[in-house]
Amino acid sequence: MRKLSLLILGAAIGAGGATMVSQTSLLSGMSAVAASADTYRQLSLFGDVFEKVRTDYVEKPEESKLVEAAINGMLTSLDPHSSYMDAKSFRDMQVQTRGEFGGLGIEVTMEDGLVKVVTPIDETPASRAGILANDVITHINDEAVQGLNLNQAVDKMRGPVNSSVTLKIQRKEAKDPVVVKLTRETIKVRPVRARVEGDIGVLRVTQFNEQTYEGLRSGIEKLTSDIGADKVAGFVIDLRNNPGGLLDQAIMVSDAFLDRGEIVSTRSRNAEDTQRFSAKVGDLAKGKPLVVLVNGGSASASEIVAGALQDHKRATVLGTRSFGKGSVQTIIPLGGNGAVRLTTARYYTPSGRSIQAKGIDPDIEVLQDVPDELKGKDETKGEAGLRGHLQNGGEKEERGGSSAYVPPDPTKDKQLLSAYDLLHGVRKGAANTTTTPN
Repeated sequence: MRKLSLLILGAAIGAGGATMVSQTSLLSGMSAVAASADTYRQLSLFGDVFEKVRTDYVEKPEESKLVEAAINGMLTSLDPHSSYMDAKSFRDMQVQTRGEFGGLGIEVTMEDGLVKVVTPIDETPASRAGILANDVITHINDEAVQGLNLNQAVDKMRGPVNSSVTLKIQRKEAKDPVVVKLTRETIKVRPVRARVEGDIGVLRVTQFNEQTYEGLRSGIEKLTSDIGADKVAGFVIDLRNNPGGLLDQAIMVSDAFLDRGEIVSTRSRNAEDTQRFSAKVGDLAKGKPLVVLVNGGSASASEIVAGALQDHKRATVLGTRSFGKGSVQTIIPLGGNGAVRLTTARYYTPSGRSIQAKGIDPDIEVLQDVPDELKGKDETKGEAGLRGHLQNGGEKEERGGSSAYVPPDPTKDKQLLSAYDLLHGVRKGAANTTTTPN
């Protein structure tokens, strides 16, 4: 599968998460705990090793990098999702979760070492300048793109609003390169894409950033208007290969379809820190049947939504087992020195299920027809396959990932077609039935 990026992100989100952002600093926001004498001896050992490296390593090391590496090593030894972010990484993460950035409005991918335009986003500088799908960007501000990776190329194309950038483009039908000068504007990521399929509304949710709930709400309103409120057979919520994002957005998306009851709880090391989040009255879908699509790439915030709607029997979950990332990361800013991403809790579905290293089992399993060249490469390891993951009741109870393949042609997408059949009552086990989740 091609690696796809928007002109926003310095790095892919990854199966990263139900994330909360703390406004406190690490030192002032965390409880002071008296260290034991043994702990002080270990810190003294670290000081000795640091000094030895600083003075005797074959080349003079950058001391700040040594400290950052030591901090990151400590955090990554805890679990795969705790880490240290330097100032730049922290800024990139904030741009990613905000869903707004100064850029051009192009979805791009890397093919054969070249940056290729997937599609320009409507009403953006790229769209107005006439940039087309399949255009190949060869130069950015006269610098050759060949040799850059996708993130580096994306980083060069985004920047402050009202600043300019010049692209040299190779177009198939054009003999000579096309040179376009663009002025960056504020671009809003579309984490939700809505489309009509007959009498069914399809909502594809690609990530959980600050724009997700509003995108979902406006998408449902538009679909209902386009189809006709009395003609809507139901909605498909497609969470496949959605790696997660902000916890509050997952709660709001779940609440969009529920009138009452618990959505999710987070349980920390200390019982008094347990938090429970409940739905408020108001179902944006007006009780219409729902099918939620998940697969091996659906993680964290996606699993919160799927688990809540499944436990409340508000939706039928269809596809393959989800990733199994059932932990919450809190982002703790460190002044001007970046931030710590620290795993602080596990989350549980309304019925009390922990998804950690287990995932959400669909009510109806539907396997895709995977092309021969992708067989064996389409399955994710899942949380249970990550080294150092938080265990959940012992390895015997854990389960690996599943296929994350989604056919590019919707007419060959068995999971999507099965969702349509389910909403039309063709498949056994219609949406909104009282089937017991696995």
